[in-house]
Amino acid sequence: MLPIVETRPQELEQYRSFISGELFEEIKNLAEGCRGRRVFHVNSAPRGGGVAEILKSLVPLMKGLGLEAEWYTIPPHNGFFEITKKMHNALQGKEYEFPFAARKKYMLHVARTAELMREMKPDVWVIHDPQPAGVAMFLPQFYPSISRIHIDLTSPNHEVWEFVSSFLASYDKVIVSSPEFVKKEIKDSAVVFQPAIDPLSAKNQLLPLESANETLRSFGINPDKPLIAQISRFDPWKNPLGVIEAYQLAKKKIPDLQLALVGFIVAQDDPEAERIYRRVRKKAEKDPDIFLFADITKLGSLAIDVFVGTVQTAADVILQKSVREGFGMTVAEAMWKEKPVVAGEVGGIKLQIEDGKNGFFASNSKEAASRIVELIENPDLAKKIGEAAKTTVREKFLIPRLLRDYLRLFKELV
Repeated sequence: MLPIVETRPQELEQYRSFISGELFEEIKNLAEGCRGRRVFHVNSAPRGGGVAEILKSLVPLMKGLGLEAEWYTIPPHNGFFEITKKMHNALQGKEYEFPFAARKKYMLHVARTAELMREMKPDVWVIHDPQPAGVAMFLPQFYPSISRIHIDLTSPNHEVWEFVSSFLASYDKVIVSSPEFVKKEIKDSAVVFQPAIDPLSAKNQLLPLESANETLRSFGINPDKPLIAQISRFDPWKNPLGVIEAYQLAKKKIPDLQLALVGFIVAQDDPEAERIYRRVRKKAEKDPDIFLFADITKLGSLAIDVFVGTVQTAADVILQKSVREGFGMTVAEAMWKEKPVVAGEVGGIKLQIEDGKNGFFASNSKEAASRIVELIENPDLAKKIGEAAKTTVREKFLIPRLLRDYLRLFKELV
C-alpha cells in the first residue's frame, strides 16, 4: 500500500456561513448518492504547494459527508523528482530534450509505485499531476479513474506532452483548471473546474491587522512602512526576480517600500527551489528592505500557514508575477483577505482577476511597479479592489464549490 496522509473528518456545516443555501443543499444531496464510496487521492508530497493544500481540506470534507476518502502519496526515489520537475517545467513550455534514460527512470518508479497500489481497491482513483500519472499503464483494473492536472498546459513541450498524454488516455476523466488547457489529446475526457481555498484553514482565517503587524515586526519588517509581498515557491515560473525588479522600480517613487518574498522550501518534489532561491538571494542581498523567507527553521514555533496568512494580512499589495500558472492559490488567498493583487495575465490567474475591477494585470516589471505605486498612494482604490476581490472568491473559489464539482463527477463515474 502507498504511504497514507492521516486526515480527520470535517463537517460541511462548518462552512454554511460562507456559501449559499443552494450550494449547501446540492452538496448534501450529491453526497447521499456517494455515501460509502471509496475515493483514493494520490499525489507526490504531503506538504508544500497547492495540491497538498487542497487535499488537506478536501479529503476531510469528503469523509465528513460519508465517503471513505483517503489521501496517499507516492514514495520518493533517488532522482525521480528531479526528472518530474523537468517534466513539469517542459509541460509549462520550457525547452527540454527528454532523454531515454529519464523516461526509463520515470517508468521504473511508477511501475514500482503501481505494485504498491495493486491491492488497493477504491471505487474511484484521483491521481494528481504528472508525477504519479504513469501508474495507469501498470494497473489493468485502474477504473474508474480521474487524472487531475493542476499545471498550466497553455503551450506544453511537444515531446513531454506526447509522453504524458499517452498515460492520460487511460483515465476516464482528466480535470484541468482552464479551457485553455484542454488539448486535442484529452478533449473527449476533459473536465474543467478550478481549485479552491479553505476559509477555515489557519492560513485563511482573518487576523487582526495589529496582530499581523506585531508578528512581522519580530522578523524585522517595519509595519509603519508600506509592504508588498509575493507568496510562492522559489520557482522560475513564479518569476521572483521579476518581483524584485518591480519592487526596485516602485521604490524610486516610494523610498521606504519593503518587499517580502515567502517561499519556504518544504516540498520533497521540488528540488529546483534551492537553486532559484540562491539566485534571488544574490539579487536581494544588498537591500535591507527585502525580506526572504525560505528556511522553515527561522519561524521557530510559528506554523508556516499562520505566517503566510500574517504576511498576506499585513501587506498593502500582493504580487503574483507568474509567467505560467495552473491556478494560483495564493491569488485567491490574498483576494479573500481583501488585498489588491497585481499579477501576470496567465493561465488560471485570468479566471480569478478581472483587470481593474478586483485586481490588476501587469505584463512586465514596469507595469507592476506602476500599479504598486498607484495602489499604495490611493488607499481608497486599494480598498475598493480588495472588497471586490473577496466577493469573487466567496462566489467562485471556496472549497465547498470544489467539493460539489468532485461529487458531480463521482456521481457520473460510479
